[in-house]
Amino acid sequence: MKRDFLTLADRTEAEYRALFDRAHALKASRKRKEVVTTLAGRHLVLVFEKSSTRTHLSFEAAMYQLGGTVSTITSSSSQIARGETIEDTARVISGYADCIMFRTFGDDRLEAFAKASQVPVINGLSEGGHPVQILADLFTVEERLGSVKGKTIAFVGDCASNMGRSFVEATRFFGFNLRLGCPEGYRPSAELLAQAGARVHVTADATEAVRGADVVVTDVWTSMGQEAESAKRMKELHDYQLNETLLAKANPKAIVLHCLPAHRGEEITDGVVDGAQSAVWDEAENRMHVQKALLEQLILG
Repeated sequence: MKRDFLTLADRTEAEYRALFDRAHALKASRKRKEVVTTLAGRHLVLVFEKSSTRTHLSFEAAMYQLGGTVSTITSSSSQIARGETIEDTARVISGYADCIMFRTFGDDRLEAFAKASQVPVINGLSEGGHPVQILADLFTVEERLGSVKGKTIAFVGDCASNMGRSFVEATRFFGFNLRLGCPEGYRPSAELLAQAGARVHVTADATEAVRGADVVVTDVWTSMGQEAESAKRMKELHDYQLNETLLAKANPKAIVLHCLPAHRGEEITDGVVDGAQSAVWDEAENRMHVQKALLEQLILG
């Protein structure tokens, strides 16, 4: 029976531990220039309704490096643009692929696509969450700082974003404490916060959120589809910029994460992105290694 990866709840804590162990091994093999062909003869199809750089390239590289093949389609280059339903598109692709990555807007589209597909579907980003990015983030934390369990992660800015919501969800499986620094109107739903319980603390004070944290995270203030709100968001989130002054409140050994693209000078400064505490470039590369392990889990079972 196929298993999708749409939210972090689709895997157990033990499965995530196995996934991270495998990702570490695959990254080490890549550095030794070893050829790994576990997915030879298997095919991945990437479907994009939202633009992408890292998701696109990291999935392509991951599949090719495991010996498989990849096809990529966008909504504008496919019959989706001419009215073919998501369900019909999923059924057709299922006949060609061993796994599908779908990057879309509403979670209703993601769920409908996955329900119609006969092969595993991966959420490559939706309005409800970005689970593959969170896995790369937490993998990077473990590389730099050791086990994520018990660490304090601070997320500042738009905490109602898909990244903010996925970080809240991740506390249930990875055992870290999360502080959200954000104004009213930029907080995850009360239901989601209740599910996470005491591991998540929400504050309107960015300094309080960051003080002593082991990891400091931010993301763009205006996500895809929110461009009309950009001026309003920049005004309301102005005090939540991740800059050198704010970062100085964190643990001196803290690392900085940003899923990219970064709007330098808005949610984060040049000095923080390019500074000694930045782990954003390792984080970006780690998308590929973690997704290799995920693809093996989904395709090989």
